[in-house]
Amino acid sequence: MGRKIIVLGALLFLSARLCVAQDSKPSGAEATASAAPMSPEQARLAKSTEAFVRQLFGWGDSIKVTIGPFAPSAAPGYYRVPIEVILNDQKETGEVFVSKDGKTLLRGEIFDMSVDPFAANRAKIHIDGSPTKGPTDAPVTLVEFADFECPHCRELWEALQAVEPKYPQIRVVYKDYPLTQIHPWANTASLGAHCAFEQSPAAFWKVHDQIFENQDVISTENIWDKLVEFAGAAGLNTDTFKGCMSAADTQKAIDESHAEGAALGVSSTPTVYINGRPLVGGDVAALSQLIDFELAQQKKGK
Repeated sequence: MGRKIIVLGALLFLSARLCVAQDSKPSGAEATASAAPMSPEQARLAKSTEAFVRQLFGWGDSIKVTIGPFAPSAAPGYYRVPIEVILNDQKETGEVFVSKDGKTLLRGEIFDMSVDPFAANRAKIHIDGSPTKGPTDAPVTLVEFADFECPHCRELWEALQAVEPKYPQIRVVYKDYPLTQIHPWANTASLGAHCAFEQSPAAFWKVHDQIFENQDVISTENIWDKLVEFAGAAGLNTDTFKGCMSAADTQKAIDESHAEGAALGVSSTPTVYINGRPLVGGDVAALSQLIDFELAQQKKGK
């Protein structure tokens, strides 16, 4: 683990309080983009960029580095360049910006200061059809992409029980993002929670809470029985619930939620969006700070 952090953390700065699927497969759009051929100029730039980052971070031949595909960036004269790094079957991805003349590499993010930096995120988030609580006209909407088997998502759930009463004016939206590569029963839990929502939106939160509360005793062997138990306790028709759990449309709904997160760039859980502003890891102090900021901005009329 130490070797992985030293090698990959130099580029990616991943938080330790995350559930991350290291072997996640690219989405259809990502796979298509990755397969797009580079121009001869981009191919030369990719080669020089790989040589530079290997020297910068001390990445030897045992580390596989993939550069590209090149994409336009907000800064004229620069490409946005994804980097994939693989060490001992552990994969991480990051992003840098490389000048078109090949003389400058930037780490971090580049923003177009003439536009709202989070408008694009808000446009990609679809709240209709998702479990929500709080006023529909809330000045602050908190959208959480989470995995029911992720221990850090449970930590955020516990923290939110103290945070939400302080902010009754906010709206909370739950999005399924099961990391099936590392959490074998997470997808089944998402199916059950979605079926609870289909029968009764209010019952969703009861089942949601029961899953997180009992996370330590749930397993791949008992997840189905546990979900039926939670559904019954929430006052749902268990026969209808079981039928929903097996329906193809239910899995489709989970896949659509996951695809929405992937389009936003979600790669770990929990990831929270506060009025479109991403907060990876759901740190409670940072979450409260951002809620306060958004409420203050609303009062200023911004």
